[in-house]
Amino acid sequence: MRPHPSRRGATARLTGRILPSGESGRVALDFTAIDFETANSSSASACAVGLTRVRDGRVVATTGWLIQPPPGHERFFELNIGIHGITAADVGDAATWVDQLPALTEFIGDDVLVAHNAGFDMTVLRRACEVTDAACPPYRYACSLQVSRKTYDLASYRLPLVAAAAGFLDFAHHDASADALACAHIMIDAAARAGAGDVIELAMLLGLRVPQIPVPVPVATVG
Repeated sequence: MRPHPSRRGATARLTGRILPSGESGRVALDFTAIDFETANSSSASACAVGLTRVRDGRVVATTGWLIQPPPGHERFFELNIGIHGITAADVGDAATWVDQLPALTEFIGDDVLVAHNAGFDMTVLRRACEVTDAACPPYRYACSLQVSRKTYDLASYRLPLVAAAAGFLDFAHHDASADALACAHIMIDAAARAGAGDVIELAMLLGLRVPQIPVPVPVATVG
């Protein structure tokens, strides 16, 4: 699968400049950070994904790729192109949602997912599965946006500003791989500041929930 390009069409820059902050990287914290970009206003129109795996409070793997949005959701809006720089031509030979889903789930495994404004990314995951009749794994997830509001005193909680507060600087915002990596560093720093050993404990300490993607209930048929 081709890597997710930045807004200038280059390969995703997976590392930013990291400054010391608290005791970041010294907690036993395991999760996968995820970020989606969409082609248009449809939540099902996933066109790129970025993933970062964290083990024991340290980033151990990053990846990301382009996606052909599901049929009926493949139109690229100028507004979205202006945000992430991905066009219909860029995804012309990318894997479809169904074809790339095994790689996505294999990378995540049984991890809790983390995303910045997680409601958006979990909806993309769920809706893209729904429109392609694919089974959506019932992942548990946490929101780094909610965590950041409980952790930092900032004028804005947009991803670049929160990442900077966590000591992670100079990344390509709206590149899915770079955004997932920034999200991961926010959670690592927040957990270190809170003295949390895992995502569940961090949420508990901050008074937040760790919800689960709902599994559709099969409709009973009358024989």
